Amino acid sequence: MYDLKTLLISQTAPIAVTPAFRLQLCLGSGKKEKKMEERVKWLGLVGAGVVLGSVSTVCLLNLLPRSVAKQWEEKAIGINRNGIVSENAKGCTVSGNQKHGMAGLNLLKDEIVSEQLTRNIQFFGLESQQKVTASYVVVIGLGGVGSHAASMLLRSGVGRLLLVDFDQVSLSSLNRHAVATRADVGIPKAQCLKEHFQSIFPECHIDAKVLLYDASSEEEILSGNPDFVLDCIDNIDTKVALLAACVRRGLKVLSATGAGARTDPTRIRVADLKESTNDPLSRAVRHRLRRDHGIDGGIPVVFSLEKPKAKLLPFKGPSGEEENPSDYQIVPGFRVRIIPVLGTVPAIFGQVMASYVVTQLAGVQVKTEPVVNLDMDHYRMLHQRLIEHEESLYGTAMEVQVDIEEVMYVAKELWHGRSAREQSPKDVGRGMWRSVNELMLVRWDQEKPATVSNLILLKFSEADEHESSTLDDIKEKEPEFFRRVTSVLKRAELDFVNIQPHYFALFYYQLHAWAQPHKLQR
Repeated sequence: MYDLKTLLISQTAPIAVTPAFRLQLCLGSGKKEKKMEERVKWLGLVGAGVVLGSVSTVCLLNLLPRSVAKQWEEKAIGINRNGIVSENAKGCTVSGNQKHGMAGLNLLKDEIVSEQLTRNIQFFGLESQQKVTASYVVVIGLGGVGSHAASMLLRSGVGRLLLVDFDQVSLSSLNRHAVATRADVGIPKAQCLKEHFQSIFPECHIDAKVLLYDASSEEEILSGNPDFVLDCIDNIDTKVALLAACVRRGLKVLSATGAGARTDPTRIRVADLKESTNDPLSRAVRHRLRRDHGIDGGIPVVFSLEKPKAKLLPFKGPSGEEENPSDYQIVPGFRVRIIPVLGTVPAIFGQVMASYVVTQLAGVQVKTEPVVNLDMDHYRMLHQRLIEHEESLYGTAMEVQVDIEEVMYVAKELWHGRSAREQSPKDVGRGMWRSVNELMLVRWDQEKPATVSNLILLKFSEADEHESSTLDDIKEKEPEFFRRVTSVLKRAELDFVNIQPHYFALFYYQLHAWAQPHKLQR
C-alpha cells in the first residue's frame, strides 16, 4: 500500500497508479463528503432550534408577569394546595393579584383579554364593555346562587371583585356550587372561588374575605364605593342589615330571595321587592325593612313566582332523634335545618343576577318581565271594555286595531297591569286582581286610532278626565307624565314596527262581523 501523504508531497517521484490505489482514493473522498453532509444537517437543526427557542422565549416573556404574579401572591399569603390559610381563616383577607390599578385602566388593550371578551365586545360595543371592565362589584354569600353570579361576572370581564362568605365548601354543596370540586371540600368558599377564578381571568383584581357580614364588618365590606352589591345571603337578619346599609350608603344592590324547594325556571323574575310573591323570605325581609328601617320598596330582587315544593326538613341530632336546631348553631340566628334544593334553580338565580348587573354596568337598558298576576279572562275583559267604550264615544269600534294578544302586551308589558299614572305598584298579588276591575284602555291621542302605540291603561275616573283634556294641556300642566307616557308608547311603536295596521283592522272586522252578523254590510 502507498502512503497517500508521501505521494502528495513528492511530486517528482514516479507513481504506479494501481486499481487498488484508485479505490482507496474514492473511499476516502466519499467518507469526507458524508461527514460534511452530516455536519450541515446538524448545523441546520441547531439553527432551527435557535430560531424556535427565540420565538418561544418572546412568548414566554409576555406571559411571565401573570404567572410570576400569581406565584408570588400565593407565597405571600401562605396558602398551600389544599387552600389552608397560614393565619386564622376567619376574618382574614386574601388579596387579589395586585393589579388594582388595571381595573381602572383599559384592560381591553391586552390582546389576550380582548380576545377572551370578544363576544361581549361584539354584543355591548367596545365603549360599554370598557365600563364593565372598569367596574367594582361586591358579592356577599357564595353558595349556589352567589357562586354562579360571581362566576359569570368574572367571565363577563368585571375588572374587580370582592368575594365575601364566612362558610366553607361542603360535600352537600357540590350539587349547586359553580366551581367547587371534592378537592375543595373544607376550604373557605371565598378562597375556593378566588383560586378557580385566577385561572379563568387572571387580570381581574380579586379580593376574598372569609368574613361574616354584620354591623362590625360593614365598613370593611362596603367601603371603596362599589358599582354594585349582590346580596346572596339566605339569613333574614343579615340580609335585612345588608340591604338597609346599601340603601343608607346609596349603593346599587340586587338581592336574591329563596331559590330552594323550587323547580320551574320559567317563573323566575326580577322586580321590586314589594312586587315579589309566593316567597316567605322576601315577605319577611319586606316586613323587617319597613318596620325597622322605614324602607318600603325600591330594591330590585330576583325571585320565583312558584310556590315552594317543600319545607325545612326536621333536624335530627347524632342519635337520630329530632332535636332543637338552635342547640347546634355555630353562628347565632343562622338556620341549621336543611331545605331541599334542586341545584339548577339556584344556578339560574345566579345567572339572572349576573346578567342584570352586567347590563346595568354596560349601560344597556333591559325591560324585565313584569309581574302581572292576570289571566286571559282579564285581557278579554279589557278588550271587550275597549270595544264598548269606542262604540259609546265614537259611534263605532272600527278604529280598534288590537286583538286580545295585543291587549295583553299593552296591559302587561307597557303598563305592568296598573294605571299609567302609577309609577310604582300599589297593588300586588290578589290586590292586582281586584284593581284590574277598575281599569280600562283608552286612546292617548284621540285623533289617532286605538293601536298598540296609542293605548294607555287608566282607572275609570282618570279616563274621563283624560278624554276631557287635550295632549297640549297635558304637556303643559304635567310635562313629566307626558314625557313618560310618550316614551313608553314610542317603545311600543318600535316593537311593532313591522306589523301593518290594516292587519288589525281586518282582524277586528272579521271578529266583529262574526259576533254581530246582522250589522255586517257588504
